[in-house]
Formats: sequence, structure tokens, C-alpha cells
Amino acid sequence: MKLLVISFFLSLFATVNWLGDFNAAENEAAKENKVIIINFSGSDWCGPCIRLRHEILENATFENYAKDNLVLVRADFPRQKKNQPDAAQIKRNEALADKYNPDGKFPYTLVVDKNGKVLKKWDGFPDESPEKFVDDIKAVANAGR
Repeated sequence: MKLLVISFFLSLFATVNWLGDFNAAENEAAKENKVIIINFSGSDWCGPCIRLRHEILENATFENYAKDNLVLVRADFPRQKKNQPDAAQIKRNEALADKYNPDGKFPYTLVVDKNGKVLKKWDGFPDESPEKFVDDIKAVANAGR
């Protein structure tokens, strides 16, 4: 019984899982019939990226929706050496940017279907509430199914 109670409380505070591998995300999205959110970020230098993460992507409204409905991918391009991902992750991030963000916009967030087709994009900080952000995702996700 204690384990059940502990598991319940941990699930309340569990955050969503952001993947770094778009191919794995596509496979998961196809298997679970979900859309994919791709977030291009400069986590240690881009003010709007940091604001987006704190105000929307780490908000309970977004995370609660994302847990059951989205596959999340973050392509992070930090500048500080201590924050650099490993070489394989850098290569995956660059390949994803070549395909979806060739102009190098930050933050840049997209909703894509399980086949990689872009359904919606936000160029910069989405100047909206987490609730509106989720509503925008729901609208294109439902239309794409």
C-alpha cells in the first residue's frame, strides 16, 4: 500500500519526457497515433527560449496534455561548453534543423504529424497562455487525425 501511495504522489510531480532522437519520436508517434512537438532551443543563451520553457512547456497545463497526447522532441543548441550535448546528439540536432529549421530560428516550435508533415509552427515566443497553446495544438492534432 505504501508503494502505491508513493507511486501516486511521484506521478503527480512527474514531468514529461523530451526526446532527442526524431526517428524514435516518429516511431512512437506512429505506434501511438500522436502528433510530435519539435522545439528548437538555445537553452543557455536565448531569453525567449528560456521563457517559453518556463512559462509554457513546463507548465502543468501543457505537461498534463502532453503526457497522453504528444511526443516531444527538443533540439537544443547551447553555447556554453559545459552544456554541450555529446557529438551524436549534436549531429541529430543539426540534421533536424536542416530539415525543419534551416534559417536557425530560436525559439522555433512545430507540430508535425506522425509522418513528419508540419501542421503548425510558432516562430519565436508564442505570446499566449499555456491553455491557448494547448488549444492550438489540439485543433491541428484533431484535424490531422
